[in-house]
Amino acid sequence: MRTLTQIAPIAALVCATASFAAEALVMRPLFNGKDLSGWTGGGYIVEDGAIVCTPAGKNLMTEQTFSNYVLDFDFKLPPGGNNGLGVHYPGTGDGAYTGMEIQVLDNTAEKYKDLKEYQFHGSLYTLAPAKKSGLKPVGEWNHERVSVLGPAVTVELNGEIILSANLDELSASHPDHQGVKRRAGHIAWLGHGDRVAFRNIQIAEVPPAANTEGVMAAGFTRFFNGKNLDGWKHGNSPEWTVSNGILKHSGRRGEPADLWTEKEYGDCTLVFDWRWSGRGPMKSQPTVMPDGSHKGKSEVEELDSGIYLRGSTKSQVNLWNWTVGSGEVYGYRTDPKMSAEVKAGVTPKTKADLPLGEWNRTMITLKGDRLSVSLNGRVVIENAQLPGVPAKGAIGLQHHGGAIDFANLWIKER
Repeated sequence: MRTLTQIAPIAALVCATASFAAEALVMRPLFNGKDLSGWTGGGYIVEDGAIVCTPAGKNLMTEQTFSNYVLDFDFKLPPGGNNGLGVHYPGTGDGAYTGMEIQVLDNTAEKYKDLKEYQFHGSLYTLAPAKKSGLKPVGEWNHERVSVLGPAVTVELNGEIILSANLDELSASHPDHQGVKRRAGHIAWLGHGDRVAFRNIQIAEVPPAANTEGVMAAGFTRFFNGKNLDGWKHGNSPEWTVSNGILKHSGRRGEPADLWTEKEYGDCTLVFDWRWSGRGPMKSQPTVMPDGSHKGKSEVEELDSGIYLRGSTKSQVNLWNWTVGSGEVYGYRTDPKMSAEVKAGVTPKTKADLPLGEWNRTMITLKGDRLSVSLNGRVVIENAQLPGVPAKGAIGLQHHGGAIDFANLWIKER
């Protein structure tokens, strides 16, 4: 058979430079206009349909985490008002450094006459200056669109683009800045006690872009159409939803918990993107050794999902946050009837998961009873044996208590 190493370049076809048709985006509210549901932090109130920073206001962040997205909002500055939009904020520390801060500032105030270039409104604080243009007079509502698509960050103020930045380039030129290296995190308002107001806060999450022509030329077809759940057994579960090409699970318990394809597959290769869109509880879980055995326990943020192959829950390629990393086949690794060779074979060679919240790209090949898995371009399982695996069956997406997103699901039957 062709090994995963030989066919790994196929996975690179899935994602190209992030792109989107802005007019086709489906936005959803991040703020309901009534209360701070979905947000966490102190020092902010809701007043006249807007989130308003009080003198005690510091950080207010979303409960969810985000990666690729377009964010729309209106804001109103008081004289000398200062706040900031936190991007990829991890939830702790100074958001301008553990994440990144896009300035929300009254540039006209006398006290700011000596601003550095990177401190003007719309700038990435300490990283990249914005064009000094577009702000309406103090006290009027402004509209801003912030696009964060992989390394590309764009700020559009009242219809004018005032910042275009590349985070990869900024990371190279600012090696000590931790936040610029992140590609996922919470969205936050980073207050300084000034009465800055925000309303009409909406977001459209965008999956990694797909090189559709290249993937199709390689013989792959979609097994998720990016629009709805046609072709899947879902039982009208409200927890599975589709938006802007992303298949999302809320993280809430519900039935049916898992999705299964209506079609059955035998030998095939799957390529897909996935990411954790929420946080999980801290739990003590076994530390998995290279031979598949356990040695002691480790505290991990519990996040758990997986891909069922050939209709079998035992032949599940795990997606999770254990120390062993994603790609293992738990049902075989923990089966006492399996040989030592089988257990070691289904244990990942390395943990190749990206930081929580970032998009991971996985390729799975199953031919006969032989399995190979690549995660983010690294081979984690190669030619492992799954004794007794069914010859054919449906593909399933498992939900096990963690909010998770899937996108760009392609398959090639062999």
